[in-house]
Amino acid sequence: MMSEQSNPTAPSGTTAGELSLEGSRLLRRRRRVLRQLGLCVLALVPWTIYLAVSLPDRFEARHWPWVWVGFDVMLLVTLAGAGVAVRLRRQVLVPLSFVAATLLLCDAWFDVSLSWGKEDVWASAASAVLVELPLAVLLIMRARRALKISVGLAWQRLGLAGDPPPLHKMPLFVALASSWSNEAAVKGAEDV
Repeated sequence: MMSEQSNPTAPSGTTAGELSLEGSRLLRRRRRVLRQLGLCVLALVPWTIYLAVSLPDRFEARHWPWVWVGFDVMLLVTLAGAGVAVRLRRQVLVPLSFVAATLLLCDAWFDVSLSWGKEDVWASAASAVLVELPLAVLLIMRARRALKISVGLAWQRLGLAGDPPPLHKMPLFVALASSWSNEAAVKGAEDV
């Protein structure tokens, strides 16, 4: 039987039974996501091996300019979006920065890989080393810093004692930690 008594550490109006029910829902969702990601990883291994042995050394692509222009438009949109998020001080900065950094890493990889063995490989390598990779690192560092500041502020607003744990030990949903003691929150963070 679920208890309908209020939990004094839970958010206002939340009963212990509601917290337990929400916790079990989150656990089921987490397991489902883990299964889905596991299946994706398992499927990607044979697919990658298949591509490694079956792809031709040369391939003529149609619409080659549109492929690269489209890619650069995506990069432009994410960089502009991250800039707007900085200007407006919005949390969307974090995912936009990670997406833009990922696109920059992909851009560097493809530029260097596709020019390998040609005379323009040095220009591609210079662009990667001097522009794309440093900008990707900068975006990741800034997004990480914004995330740490947000987590720290949330930790304080929830009234949890001490400093929050490092991001790799932080619970996925800090608000759930408010129903635990600070010690239990840190231990629970290690289990996530």
